[in-house]
Amino acid sequence: MCRLGHDPDQTVVRERPDISLVVEDPFTGTVDCCFEHECQNPILKPRPPRDDTRRPGRSRPGLSASGRKGASGMEVVHERCAGMDVSKRDVKVCVRSPGKRRGSYAKAVTTFGSVTAEILRLREHLITAGVTLVVMEATGDYWKPFFYLLENGPFEVMLVNPAHARNIPGRKTDVSDAQWLAELAAHGLVRGSFVPPPPIRILRDLTRARVILTQDRVREINRLDKVLEDAGIKLSSVASDILGVSGKAMLEALVAGERDPHLLAGLARMSLRNKTDQLAAALTGRFTDHHAFMVGLHLKLIEQLTAGITDLTHRIDTVIEPFRPVLKLLTSIPGVSDKVAIVIVAETGGDMTQFPSAAHLASWAGVCPGHHESAGKRKSAAPRPGNSYLKGALGNAAMGAAHTNGCYFQARYRRLAARTSPLKALVAVEHSILTAVWNMITNNQTYNDLGGDYYSRRDPTAAMRRITRQANALGLTVRFEPIEQRA
Repeated sequence: MCRLGHDPDQTVVRERPDISLVVEDPFTGTVDCCFEHECQNPILKPRPPRDDTRRPGRSRPGLSASGRKGASGMEVVHERCAGMDVSKRDVKVCVRSPGKRRGSYAKAVTTFGSVTAEILRLREHLITAGVTLVVMEATGDYWKPFFYLLENGPFEVMLVNPAHARNIPGRKTDVSDAQWLAELAAHGLVRGSFVPPPPIRILRDLTRARVILTQDRVREINRLDKVLEDAGIKLSSVASDILGVSGKAMLEALVAGERDPHLLAGLARMSLRNKTDQLAAALTGRFTDHHAFMVGLHLKLIEQLTAGITDLTHRIDTVIEPFRPVLKLLTSIPGVSDKVAIVIVAETGGDMTQFPSAAHLASWAGVCPGHHESAGKRKSAAPRPGNSYLKGALGNAAMGAAHTNGCYFQARYRRLAARTSPLKALVAVEHSILTAVWNMITNNQTYNDLGGDYYSRRDPTAAMRRITRQANALGLTVRFEPIEQRA
């Protein structure tokens, strides 16, 4: 401490290591910070900058042996990487590379078009820059031309989920998104999504197109039924399928101009011939020429969609030939039909090396609960959003397995549905089916069912107690005696 004068009212100036200049009032003791930084203090001499090159052979503190740290202080995994923000017309590319000063990195943003020639020029640009990793978001279908043309380059191409690479709120631009992706890629903070090889991509396109056309066909059938309801025709109340052999014949007769309900009911075939009176009552309405035009239009659309589904099915049967051994394994699972097995192969690739364990596969497919834990308390969490096509196929398989008598999945479904709800029980069965799929493909073995009596064999005492409780609820008592084994 040094005094500026002998006057007792004179202020005192003292030096502290954390504040360059501190002025203290002798009466109040209030400290007044005149300068924020050391370099702003006109009295104190600024400290010399730290020289990291004074001790050769010794690394800077805080740096790992595998790489340097950037301005954020995190370990740099990729020295030269690129982030791409893809849109329909162009792409913003940010190349992150080491700067001139040690520990600094420069970011250069360039814009390229989305046509093939521009993408090839982008590829050369990345090769010239020495990029080892390229990260892009899965933006609609716009990422596909870039990914397919860059995946064979001398660098790794990573497709990431946009939900896993969100930028800071309030800084949403194409350029900032590309810079943010490059920053995440440099520090290894993103994980790549599963992109199947070309043969699986072809199969996946076909199976997804068949699902979409099937859904469109169902919508057209519902629209057709609405037109019939508007005309007062209650055909769907008597016939379970209005587009069966009998229903289609009646609808075509209505479009052709026939209005007599008894003649229309006489077109019934098979089991519907026993319901001619009900059909005659259901076919009595106010069917006009307008309704005939609308019904004819929907019938044509349904026929076109049916023909498209048939063509896709024939094409899928040809493309699926290399995967017949895997299909043979999958169809041994109760509830898994040929169509469901084909969807499983198309969505997972038929190769479980992409998934380290069955739990990873279930999490990727979205058939397991999420995590919601805080302060040591675990709360209920809904299943994560996953592959909708795979989840739809697994739902059909789980429903079929739950109605297969004597299998393990039926026992599991009934056991869980009694405690929770049928929908949650179905999701649990989907999880069990997918676990079996992973193990079967990994070990190349067929399905070995545990049996419908698995839970009773696992804990016979609990099964006996359950039977006793049920008997007591009916006012009965039971006595258990072992069955003598025959020689």
